[in-house]
Amino acid sequence: MRPDGVIGLRAYAAYLHGQAFVLSLITLLSLVAAGGALTQPLVVREVINGLPAGESVSPMVALLVALVLAVAVINAIRDLLLQRTAERLVLAVRRRLAAHMVRLPIAEFDRRRTGDLLSRVSADSTMVRAVVTSGLFDLAASALMVVAAAVFMVRIDAMLFAIACASATLGMMITGLLAGRLRPLAEQAQARLGEMTAAMERVISGARTIRAARAEAREYKLIDVSAEQAYHAGVRQARLRAVIGPAAAGSAQAGFLMVLGVGGVRVGSGAITIGDLASFVLFLFFLMMPLIQAINAYAQLQVGLGALRRIEDVLAIPAEVDGEPAPEAAGSAPAAGPTLNANPPGGSSTVPAVAFDRVTFGYDERVVLREVSFTVPVGSRTALVGPSGAGKTTVLALIERFYEVGTGSIRIDGRGIGELSTDQLRTRLGYVEQDAPVLAGTLRENLTMTAPAATDEKMLAVLEKVRLADLATRSPFGLDAQVGERGIRLSGGERQRLAIARALLADPPILLLDEPTSNLDARNEAALRRAVDAVANDRTTLVVAHRLSTVVDADQIIVIDGGQVVAVGRHDELTNHSELYRELATNQFLTLGAMPQPMGQ
Repeated sequence: MRPDGVIGLRAYAAYLHGQAFVLSLITLLSLVAAGGALTQPLVVREVINGLPAGESVSPMVALLVALVLAVAVINAIRDLLLQRTAERLVLAVRRRLAAHMVRLPIAEFDRRRTGDLLSRVSADSTMVRAVVTSGLFDLAASALMVVAAAVFMVRIDAMLFAIACASATLGMMITGLLAGRLRPLAEQAQARLGEMTAAMERVISGARTIRAARAEAREYKLIDVSAEQAYHAGVRQARLRAVIGPAAAGSAQAGFLMVLGVGGVRVGSGAITIGDLASFVLFLFFLMMPLIQAINAYAQLQVGLGALRRIEDVLAIPAEVDGEPAPEAAGSAPAAGPTLNANPPGGSSTVPAVAFDRVTFGYDERVVLREVSFTVPVGSRTALVGPSGAGKTTVLALIERFYEVGTGSIRIDGRGIGELSTDQLRTRLGYVEQDAPVLAGTLRENLTMTAPAATDEKMLAVLEKVRLADLATRSPFGLDAQVGERGIRLSGGERQRLAIARALLADPPILLLDEPTSNLDARNEAALRRAVDAVANDRTTLVVAHRLSTVVDADQIIVIDGGQVVAVGRHDELTNHSELYRELATNQFLTLGAMPQPMGQ
């Protein structure tokens, strides 16, 4: 077997850890069943040879019936244990894969398609059961049957045994060569299935957009193409497996026919009795059956190893581990001298809540942030503004440590981000994404995601704080009311305020808001501004803002352009001294005396 097959078997062994007793019992039952089966030809020979002599064969017939029934019962118990062990194997694979996937770096989700990852959890994990159910753990019993059958066959007639061996050897050589080609075909078939699942996931997740764009036919065509590719990959695999089965069966049938023909001649010549021939044929069956099972097991093993390789590819990706420090970035030593806003207004502590020091970061080959330095004072309200694509959202992603910085350093409350585990870091942060995702389920399930032990009173209080108390009263189910897939039963403003409430329930000292007023009408924007103002008084808030009207009263505004900090100050200062900020403000009618009242007024 190829080296990667050995690695695959080691991975299987790891999943079966703790099943030694059950597997030993399965092996024992297989050995007992093999012994009972091997006894049957000897009993048959005694019955057949005793009939012409007029001897009573009733005891031997009763023994034969008892052996057949006992072997059937033992095999049934063994198969039940095998199937249960196989299901435990699938469960172990799915648990390990799911536990790893929820810890994958965000960058991996950016690179991979969701449907393909789902396919590895569902379809690929199901395929690995083939190794257990294919008879791999019957090898000890199969070896016993082959050796014992061969010994008895040689003792009955060496010539017939030589004929049987020649037929079996030829069949195994042919089928073994064919089965070795199954694994790459199985991997291709599973990969195509993953692509089809990804295409289907895209249609389901974007159903409204697709319907509104009248793109159903085009999207269906994409699914149809991937489904056809999966079909052809499956057919190539099925074609090869269709050849393996008949090849094995054909060699067995050829062996039986040759043994019967030559054996009949030898019975006629008196070299062996008819009872000897009958028992030899039964022993030949017990010789060929394990060999055919071994061939099928090898073919199933290749399919299972192909699926396991796709699973192991995902498991090989380093995952986020709580307690793991961040890798030290090149040039991460603190810069000499003060950073921008070394003594900013708005905070009583001399240690900033967040500090960027010459941070450079890029996605693959594209640099997004260049030598970014700024500080966010404790208790302040700081806004990040700038054109689309300037790198504002990336700043929040780096604070959350969704990505590791390229060069430079980030400090939270004076501690380097690498000194904090991911759990310690994110406990201090409340993060609300730009699209304010609400998960399918109930209000309670969405809120308690950040604070599982929160009481109903605390949840209602935080809903009141963000002006969403009516969500828990307008439905008879209260906090257990369903919000629909991705919060479809809520308005856009309600979804964003619910996302803020979810972040606030954990009571984080630092709140990160990524464009909280995007795509809101004036009424919802005003409600959200009041909600943000209500929660920002007792914590540090860092807001990525597209609409400057929501941040004109911020303690400081950081202007980012082209991945660099180009200005820092308050609204009136930046209007006078920053050309870019003045342009943004002018475009939003904030420099003509029509500036709205600050938050909370």
